[in-house]
Order: sequence, then structure tokens, then C-alpha cells
Amino acid sequence: MVIAVSALILYLVFAVLGFGWRSWVQSRQTGSTGFRGIHGQPGSLEWLAGVGFIVAIAVGVGAPVAQILGVLTPVPVLQAPWIQALGTVLAVVGIVATVYAQLDMGESWRIGVDPDETTTLVRTGVFGTVRNPIFTAMLVFAAGITLMTPNPVALSAFVVLLAAIELQVRVVEEPYLLSAHGQAYRDYRSVVGRFLPGIGRDENSDR
Repeated sequence: MVIAVSALILYLVFAVLGFGWRSWVQSRQTGSTGFRGIHGQPGSLEWLAGVGFIVAIAVGVGAPVAQILGVLTPVPVLQAPWIQALGTVLAVVGIVATVYAQLDMGESWRIGVDPDETTTLVRTGVFGTVRNPIFTAMLVFAAGITLMTPNPVALSAFVVLLAAIELQVRVVEEPYLLSAHGQAYRDYRSVVGRFLPGIGRDENSDR
């Protein structure tokens, strides 16, 4: 019960800092909240990526709530104090890393993509190590929450989030950045990994 309540509190902290506070900072700096909404025709991969995020967040919040209410219980093999402790550490690290990466993105930060907008291609700071550090941090956070309350709903939420992020990056973000920045983005992705350092580079992108 205590761990499930803690997971719910951490989810709230993540939402407040990663969405609310960061959006407020963006609005103060640029006059825009940074929210670009869901694009693409219903049923398209672009649309599914955006909807997948919403579903993953809703289900992710529901997992600890269901455990608090006694509706769900953790998968027995994952119910161990050291696993829940590891999950707590990962969740906290994920929150800190998400906010740090968001701030590193500066005025180019946004949620979603506006095809008619061209933002600066950020290649410095943590973006010099991985191309999508915010998504990496979000997955670390989600993995932590999942280990804190490892019930079937939490595990499903993590899978949905992983799929949504993969779609968002490969189908929405990368084509947009390639269209907006051309060779500069090709050069960038040829030397910097997608989610982890050195992994997911496109070494043939300049051909």
C-alpha cells in the first residue's frame, strides 16, 4: 500500500514538473505553452503515437490506484522489496532526468509536432549524447513506476508507452526534423544515438 501510494505521488510530481511547470516556463519565455497536440488522420501511425501517449499515462496512473484499492496485486515474481526500492530510485532519476533534458532543449521544447513550425535543432548538452533524452528519461521513470507497482495494468502501460514513443520518434519526430533541417539533421543522427549513446545512429544518413 505504501509503495503504491508513493508511486501515485511520484506520478503526480512527474506530471506537475514535466508538463505543468515546464509548460509554464515555456509560456513565460516564448509566449507559447509548447503543446502542439495530436496530428494525423484518426487511425494513422502519427495519430496512434499521440493517442498512445494519452492511453499510457491514463493506464499508468490507474495501475497504482487499482493496487491501492485492492483491485490488482503485483505479479508474484516481481513482488520483492529490492525490486520496489529499485523502482523508486529509477522513478526519481527519471523525473530529474526528464526535467533536465527539457530545460536543455530550451525554447525548442514542445509536446508534439507542428509541421508548419521550424524550431532550432538542439545538438548541445545532453542532446549531444542522445537524440531523444526526454523520451529516454520518460521510459526510465515509467520503468521505475512499473517496478514499484508491478501489476498487469502497470506492465501493460509500460508496453503501450514504449510503443507510442517508438512511433512518435520514427514516424513523427525524425521525418519532421529531416524535413526541417535536412543535412544538418542527417549529420546529427549519423553520430548520436537515438535513445542511448552510440545506439541507433544512422551511419548511412549522409548518402
